[in-house]
Amino acid sequence: MARQLWLLRHAEAEPRGTRPDCERALTTRGERQARIAGVAIARLALDFELALYSPKVRAARTAALAAQANPRGLASRLLEHPPLAGAYDGGRALLDVSMVRAGGRLLLVGHEPDLSGVAEELTGAALELKKCGLAGLRLDGARGELIVLLRPRELELLACTSRAKL
Repeated sequence: MARQLWLLRHAEAEPRGTRPDCERALTTRGERQARIAGVAIARLALDFELALYSPKVRAARTAALAAQANPRGLASRLLEHPPLAGAYDGGRALLDVSMVRAGGRLLLVGHEPDLSGVAEELTGAALELKKCGLAGLRLDGARGELIVLLRPRELELLACTSRAKL
């Protein structure tokens, strides 16, 4: 049975140069995007066995807020994963996805261009993962196919939120 690898890019963060890269925080808009992503993930009925996130503040906060907004218990399966901080590739993703059972799902919360590179390396699909965008891959061994690519606006529609709610 194929495993699934889901990729969530961190939400909108402070501009480069505001503070050291690893300490850049989410903007108010980014915090809202992360909450919306969590609600949309729940509405898609995606249960993850494990969710790994980059230790950089913007990714860690995205993961935490998405998990808080997700009523499916995502918060209990979050784990900081230093390899996601940079130079993350398809080989590492295959190693990490082996941590979930056959038929299981792994969520990675990280950065560009690494996440899009992983998707392209594993599926051949060239894509651009927008800030707080979500991509789902179905993996059968080392080969995969792109299941879905969702931009933040599409996640907002899935979450059925109004601008005032989150």
